[in-house]
Amino acid sequence: MGGSALVTSTHSAGRKGWLPLAVGALGVVFGDIGTSPLYAIQTVFSIDHNMVKTTPGDVYGVISLVFWSIAVVVSVKYVMFILRADNDGEGGVMALAALSRNAVRTNGKRYALVMVLGVLGASLFYGDSVITPAISVMSAIEGLSVPAPGLDHLVVPLGAVIITVLFVVQRYGTHLVGRFFGPVMVLWFAVLGVLGLGQVVRDPAILKGLSPSYAVLFFVEHPYIAFVAMGAVVLSITGAEALYADMGHFGRSPIRRAWFIVVFPCLTLNYLGQGALLLDDPAAARSPFFLLAPDWARIPLVVLATLATVIASQAVISGAYSVSRQAERLGYLPRLTVRHTSVHERGQIYVPAVNWSLFAGVIVLLVTFRSSERLATAYGLAVTGTFLITTTLFLILAESAWGWKRWQLALIGVPLAVLELTYFAANLTKVAHGGWLPLLIALVVATVMLTWQRGRTMVTERRTAMEGPLAPFIDWLHTDPVTQVPGTAVFLHPDKTTTPLALRENAMFNHVIHETVLIVSTVSANVPHIADEDRVELDHLGDPYDAITHLTLNFGFQEDQDVPAALALARAQGLIDVDPGEAYYFLSRISLQRGSAPGMTTWRKRIFLGLAHNAASPTEYFRLPEDRTVAMGATVAL
Repeated sequence: MGGSALVTSTHSAGRKGWLPLAVGALGVVFGDIGTSPLYAIQTVFSIDHNMVKTTPGDVYGVISLVFWSIAVVVSVKYVMFILRADNDGEGGVMALAALSRNAVRTNGKRYALVMVLGVLGASLFYGDSVITPAISVMSAIEGLSVPAPGLDHLVVPLGAVIITVLFVVQRYGTHLVGRFFGPVMVLWFAVLGVLGLGQVVRDPAILKGLSPSYAVLFFVEHPYIAFVAMGAVVLSITGAEALYADMGHFGRSPIRRAWFIVVFPCLTLNYLGQGALLLDDPAAARSPFFLLAPDWARIPLVVLATLATVIASQAVISGAYSVSRQAERLGYLPRLTVRHTSVHERGQIYVPAVNWSLFAGVIVLLVTFRSSERLATAYGLAVTGTFLITTTLFLILAESAWGWKRWQLALIGVPLAVLELTYFAANLTKVAHGGWLPLLIALVVATVMLTWQRGRTMVTERRTAMEGPLAPFIDWLHTDPVTQVPGTAVFLHPDKTTTPLALRENAMFNHVIHETVLIVSTVSANVPHIADEDRVELDHLGDPYDAITHLTLNFGFQEDQDVPAALALARAQGLIDVDPGEAYYFLSRISLQRGSAPGMTTWRKRIFLGLAHNAASPTEYFRLPEDRTVAMGATVAL
C-alpha cells in the first residue's frame, strides 16, 4: 500500500529519537495491515459457501498459513530486506523503480522491463487505493450486526457518510487528524492483543497453529481447498507495502521496532484468538473478530474499529497523492495541481484530481458490492501483483547495484516467488467474481501513464525541431543585435540545446530582448529531495558577459518545482544578481492538435490531448507570479 506524510520526516529522527516516530508509524504505516483481522479470517471461512471448515485440521492450517505469511512476507521480505532499498531515504514501488532504473541504465532490455514494472506497480496501487477505504470502513461498520442485527440496513448509508466526510476533509490537511492517529492505533493494537490473549489463555492448544507443519498438512490433505483459501489468507498481509512506502517519513529503525515490538505480536495474538474461538464455537465464523469481545464491549469496539479503518483509509489516500506526484515527476503523468497542507511537513500534500477520482471510485464500489465479504473477492489481485513487482525490482537492484551472487538471489527470490505466485494464482480464481476490478483499474491507469509518456516524447521531438539550436541563435544576436529593454526575463525551457520559442519570437518578431535573460530548466531527479547546495547549476553559455545565462534547477520527485524560490536561493548563493520578484517570466506555450503524425494510435492521441488539456497551469505548477507571467508559443499537431 501507499503511505502518507503525516508526521515528522527522517531528518528529525536523530533529534527526537525513535519512540515518537515509532508511535507515529503505528498510526500510518500499519493502519491497513492492522485492520486486516476485521475481515481476513472471516473471509477465509466464508469462501464458496464455507468450503473451509471449522474442523481442528482446517483451523490450525489456516492460522499457520496466516502466521507464516506475515512472518515471511512482512517480517523477512519487507522489514529485513526491502527496507534496505531506500532512494535517498524514500521508499515505495516508484522509488524502487527509479533506483533499479539507475542500476540497469546501460542494459536496454532491463531498463525497459524496470520502467514497465514501475508503471504496473503504481497502476495496481491505484486499484488498491480504491478498494481499501471501501472494504476497511464496511468491515468495521458491519460489526453493528453482531450486537444489533436489526441495523444491517444502515451499513451502506453509514459507510457512504464516513467515506464522504473523509474525502471532503482532505483539503484541510492530514495534520488536523494526524496527531490522533498514533494514540488511537496504540489503543487499537493493545485491544487486538488483549482480545486474542484472553481466548488463547482459555484454549492454549491453538498455539499449535504456529507450527508450519499444519500449513503443509492442510495443503497435503486438501490441496484445492488450501489453494483457494490462500486467496483470502493474503488479506492478512494487505498493507505490507506501506512499510516500505512510508520509510522516508519515519525511518527504517522506528518502523522495524514498531513492527517487532507491537504490531507483529498483537496481530499474532488476535489471529490465534480468532482460531481458538472458531474451535470452541464454529458458529462464530460469521464474525470471529467482534465475537472475541464480551457483549458489553462490542459497540465500543465497533467505534474503535471504525476509527482504525478511517486511519487505514487515510494512509492509502495520502499514499495515492505521493505516488501520483512521483509518477508525474518521472514523466508518466501530466502536471498536477498540488497543494501543501502544512507549513512544516513538505510531504503533506493534497491533490484535488486524485482525491475526487478516488472518492468517485470508492462510492461506486460501496454501492455496488454492499458488503466487505463481496469486496474481499476483488481485493487480493492488486496486493499480490504489487508483491510480485516489488520482489522482481528488488532482485534486479540487488544484482545490478549491490552485486549479489546468483545463489543469494535464489535463496531469497525462489521462496518468495513460490509463495507470492501462489497468492496471485489463487486470486486469479476470483477474477469473474470481482477480481476483474483492480485489473481493470490497473489497465486504465497503466494505459494513461504509458500514453502520456509516449505523447510527451512525441511533442518534445516536434517542439525541438521548431525551436532550433540555441548556439546559432545567440551568435545571430551578436551579429545582428536587437534592441535591449530594461529588466530581467526568465524563460522556462526544458534544456539548453534549443531556443525557447518565446525568446525566439520576442527577438525575431518584436526585435527586442531584455538586458538580462535567464533560460531556466527544471530537472526532476530520481531521488526524493535535493540539497540546497545542489539545487542550482549555472552555465554562461560560453560568454559570461553577454545577456543570456542558463540555469538548471534540480528538484527531487517529492518536491514542489518552485522556480522563484530556487532563483532566490541562487541569488543568495551569489550565482546571479537578479531579484525574482522583479523579473518577468515567459512560458513557451504549446497548443496541441490531433493530426495524422505516426507514432501513436488515434484513440491514444485523444487520451493524450485530454490529459494535456486538463493538466495543471504552468504558472501555478512552477509557482510563478501571475501578474508577471507571459505565455507565447506555437501549435504542434500529433
